[in-house]
This record gives sequence, structure tokens and C-alpha cells, in this order.
Amino acid sequence: MVRTGHAPIVTLPYRAGVGVPPGVEVLDFPGLLARAHGHGVDPYSLRRPGFHVLIALRSGTLRCSLDFADHVLGPGDWLWVRPGQVQRYDSPLDAEGRIVLFLPGFLDRATAERAGADLGVWRPASVPADAERGSLRRLLDLLEHEYTAWDGRDGHVAVLRHLLAALVVRLADVHGADGGPVAGGEAFLRFRSAVERDFTRSHRVEDYAAGLGYSVRTLTRASRAGAGVGAKGYIDDRVLLEAKRLLVHTDLPAGVIGLRLGFPEATVFTKFFRRHTGRTPTAFRLSSGS
Repeated sequence: MVRTGHAPIVTLPYRAGVGVPPGVEVLDFPGLLARAHGHGVDPYSLRRPGFHVLIALRSGTLRCSLDFADHVLGPGDWLWVRPGQVQRYDSPLDAEGRIVLFLPGFLDRATAERAGADLGVWRPASVPADAERGSLRRLLDLLEHEYTAWDGRDGHVAVLRHLLAALVVRLADVHGADGGPVAGGEAFLRFRSAVERDFTRSHRVEDYAAGLGYSVRTLTRASRAGAGVGAKGYIDDRVLLEAKRLLVHTDLPAGVIGLRLGFPEATVFTKFFRRHTGRTPTAFRLSSGS
């Protein structure tokens, strides 16, 4: 795939297929292509899905990009695209594997927290042991079997939910999750949700602390435990990611992007961007091949 100019980001809402369980689908790559064409979507477009996309490769190679990182998946590799991330397939979808689509909220909250469903990019990595690879394959096969046999009963949806929960929790174990409560606790979970909702309106830790009923010190400790960076750094990282998305994938002037992200003036945005990247927004856009 050759990238030319600013590729527009397609906001991709979830549109269920006919006769499928509510909130979850299991597809192979031909099925994914057919689904995209059926909804009038270019399968190779740059998109920001409003749902989870869990990719499991069984044979062949798949190249894709996810929030400014290029990935090459081989047999045994997994990639988890979270809602709101910018993703694109950069090679033909002719590999063999499975794609699980599911809506936010399909998993219960405890499972979502345990598996890190709301965290950032899932780094693809080969499952190291044959036993682990086989366990994941069997869980995925069971999920696919129950999906194919879906008969419309609510109880059947519950079975699918439990099988998907088992799969993502097992993936979290294989990929090194600690298996305990989310680091940073409830304070970090609430802070993370608030930042996702309000990062274009406020970049101040004090505002989040006041809104959530915590001290700045508490939020800073919680963020450092949960994300490895203090509360201010966490906010800045989220703003910076969105700035990069808009610079690379839109033709909006840098000043307009800055205003959209909550900066009072273009010069303030430029100063912020240069401090974190060492480049101006314009230089970053040019270096990204646009």
C-alpha cells in the first residue's frame, strides 16, 4: 500500500450484520472483506473504529499500522485495536486467521479491567509456548463454534460473552498482565475516563482533581502506578497523540488543530508540541511523509 497525501480518517461505527449475535462477531479475512464491502467501506482505509477489533493470525503475514506504529504479524501473533485508535491494513487481507469484533460494554466491567480492555495498543507478540498457543487456539475455536451455532437465545449470548472473557483474560496472562486489580486503583480508572472525555477542554491536573474529588497528589500517584507516568504527563501524552493523528491524517492547519485540542493560541500549541517531540507541528507533518 502506498501512502500519499493526508489519508482521511474514517470514523467507523459498529453496524451489525444480519442474523448475528448482538455485540460480537467472529470472522475470517474473506468474511471481513465481504463485511466491509457490504457496508460500503474500503477495507484498506484509515479508520477509527468505535468497537474492539481482536486479530489472531494463523498463517501468512499481515502488515498494519496502529497509532503511528507499524506492525508485521505472523503466525501465532495477536493484535488488539481499541475503540478510538487509528488503524489501517497495509497489506492484502489474504492471510489466514480470525477477527473478533465486539462492542465496548459487551464484556463485564471486571473482565474488561482484568484484561486491560481500555488500555493502549496491544503489542503483537508470538505466544511463546506451544501449550499457551494451543490454549488460545482452542478458546478461539470454541468462541467461533458458538458464534456459528448462535440460535438467537439470550443464554447463547451469555455463553459467547463468557468465552470471549476467557479468551481476553488468557491473552492478558500470556502478554504479561499481572492478573491483579488495575494498578492505580479506582482513582486511576476514574482519572483515565475523565481525561478521555475532557482532554480537549482541560490540560490541568487541578481541574481533574477537583472534578473527581481527589487531591492532585493522589491523582499523580495513581497515574504513576497505573500508567507509569504522572497525571500531567498522562494528560499531555493523550493530547499529543491526538495532535499527531490530526496532523498526519487531516489537512487542518496546525493552528486550527491547536484550537481543537484546547490551546488558546497557535503559538502555545507549537511550543507544547516542540517541547514533547523536538519538532514543530509542521515539521512533524512533513516528516511523516504527507
